[in-house]
Amino acid sequence: MSTVYDFTVKARKGKEVSLSEYAGKVLLIVNTATGCGFTPHYEPLEAMYREFKDAGFEILDFPCNQFANQTPGSEDEIHEFCTVKFGTEFPQFAKIDVNGETADPLFVYLATEKPFAGFGKGLKNAALKKFSDMNNKTFGDKAYIKWNFTKFLVDREGHVVARFEPTVDMKEVRAAVAAAL
Repeated sequence: MSTVYDFTVKARKGKEVSLSEYAGKVLLIVNTATGCGFTPHYEPLEAMYREFKDAGFEILDFPCNQFANQTPGSEDEIHEFCTVKFGTEFPQFAKIDVNGETADPLFVYLATEKPFAGFGKGLKNAALKKFSDMNNKTFGDKAYIKWNFTKFLVDREGHVVARFEPTVDMKEVRAAVAAAL
């Protein structure tokens, strides 16, 4: 059985990074966007990172522009936006695709390990489902991630233990991270 440690990703500046560098840590892997209604998730993510990083926690941020073109900037522009507006300190990697033929293999693996199970109930969730369905129609069965700020929790052994859609309350995500630590 493979783990996230079997994958290599690109750092923001292009260097190849083996995720085995994070062995033994609890990870929250997130596809992000700078112009999305969920962009304020950066604030509780950064608070969680600062609270738990000394206990062996890392957030791995992967900007993606596949959802309504909500991350159009360069990697440097995205990084500047996140650090200036939200004070982010957690690692931000190169902009990637998470769906379709060009989907990053890490996200294909994450979504295969923890497939989409819905956005939940309520008007906001129904509206997001409508936008998601329209956006992801072109990806067909390769629409692995349904929207920005999908979060995958990985245990210290590199196994995907939970998936959180962007509609999940960040307090629930924080509780799951705390339990994994």
